[in-house]
Amino acid sequence: MQALIVDDEPMQIQGLVRHIDWEALGYEQPLTAQSGEEAMAILAATHVDVLITDVSMPGMTGIELLAKCKSDYPKLQAMQTVMISGYDEFEFVQEAIHLGAKAYVLKPIKTDELEAKLAAFRDSLEKKNHIEQETSKLREKMTESYEVLQEHYVKDLIEGSIQSDELLESWCRLLDLPSENWQATLFLFGYDRLFLSNPHDAKERIMLSEGLIKCVKMGLSEFAGTYIGKTGADEVAVILLNASPADRVKLEKQLSFIQDILKEQYNASVTVGVSRECQTWSEIPLLYKEIKHMMASARMAGYGQILYFDHVEMNEYHDFRLYEEYFPEILKLLDSGESEKAVVYFNHAYEMLLAQKPVSFSYVQAFGMGLISELIRKLKRTKETDAEMNILMWQRMIDCTDVEEIRTVVMAFLAQYIQLKQKEQTVQQHNLIQRVARYLEEHLEANVTVKQLAEQFHLNSSYLSVLFKKEMGRTISDFVQEARMNKAKELLRDPNIKVYEVSEQVGFQTAAYFTFLFKKLTGTTPQEFRDYYYEE
Repeated sequence: MQALIVDDEPMQIQGLVRHIDWEALGYEQPLTAQSGEEAMAILAATHVDVLITDVSMPGMTGIELLAKCKSDYPKLQAMQTVMISGYDEFEFVQEAIHLGAKAYVLKPIKTDELEAKLAAFRDSLEKKNHIEQETSKLREKMTESYEVLQEHYVKDLIEGSIQSDELLESWCRLLDLPSENWQATLFLFGYDRLFLSNPHDAKERIMLSEGLIKCVKMGLSEFAGTYIGKTGADEVAVILLNASPADRVKLEKQLSFIQDILKEQYNASVTVGVSRECQTWSEIPLLYKEIKHMMASARMAGYGQILYFDHVEMNEYHDFRLYEEYFPEILKLLDSGESEKAVVYFNHAYEMLLAQKPVSFSYVQAFGMGLISELIRKLKRTKETDAEMNILMWQRMIDCTDVEEIRTVVMAFLAQYIQLKQKEQTVQQHNLIQRVARYLEEHLEANVTVKQLAEQFHLNSSYLSVLFKKEMGRTISDFVQEARMNKAKELLRDPNIKVYEVSEQVGFQTAAYFTFLFKKLTGTTPQEFRDYYYEE
């Protein structure tokens, strides 16, 4: 691996070059630069794995160097960065982490501390390279026909299409599977976001679907006894057969790695469900329904989780009371503007209905009609109902002949309901965000967090962040930063207010960081700005 050390103090550079055992850590002799500008020239011409840079340098600072790497050079996005500074100030740490720094070391540098971070960077890169190499070998060994057979096998097992021992035996011969002594665990990987950025873009749907199964295969390629297949456009299942406890532990460590790769490559959040262990192939369809139930419930608390099914989950799955719990929650989510979660919740409730054996068509139809009735009643209260649309929806429901038709009709009505409610919410959201913006401008010195802001306006913090950016075109932190700078410029025009007092009044904990950020954003220090204003 190749490191680059950037520091305006030659003695500091020489100390790091001499006192760190680069070869033992798996690094080439490090490159060096004494300014940000010199470092950029090296980075443009040479591959660098790790950047070690001082924060405070004349000209281009370490933070500005990292920001330029991030904004102007896509090839440097994977580069690991260690920031070094004599300033023990939280604002500098926060800015460095925001720009992607992976480690922060204070002067005087402890050699063993820096060496530990360099070793961790090396291990991370080696692991990624190893997986890429193993994936390449796997692709060479496996034929396309074998992958297709494996996917069909997984799908048939989960759907319950393997109805006889003879058919199972046939699959065992095709894939060289054990025909008895089963110990099977099901792993289910599913995208959390139901709606795509463009739901009518077939290319995007295919890319995400193929990306999911590709990443799962890549992450689990080294484990024997894994059988992988799609169970839907947004879902991949893995059946693990007869694994030793040690192999299972190793496999489970890969789950978060797969999640990270999908987040990095596709900007997609994935939840992973891990089933209980079963002893017969006929239990696989039940494992699948149990995990679907667990994942849908867990998504109400957040996305990107790794979930393990247990006896408590099993009892909840069988004892869950549909009408009493799901109707109110679906309506609540719709009222709060969380339409995506409402649709996920509806699909979970529907899967619960279908899990009951035998499935009662009349009961499923009554469930669909009951939910539509509740939605129509709410629309009438807000005078946003269309009688003709409602009659047509009722007729479509009555004409349904199977449970999937009922799901389609309810989903269509949900989409129409959401569209009507969004028109109403747009006006409300505009007024709300204007109030939030005024509150922030009036409390710049208070350093209000997003959580405190959300509590002040009785909102979920994540929901508030999304609404604010949608309405204002920038994040809350960017808005506050701009408002602080504007207020600071206004205060600096008063010669009776000292610079450190301006810093305090606009919410900075230290005058040093205020000066640093003011110069970064305006090109002048606060004092230079004030002097120029009075010269004018």
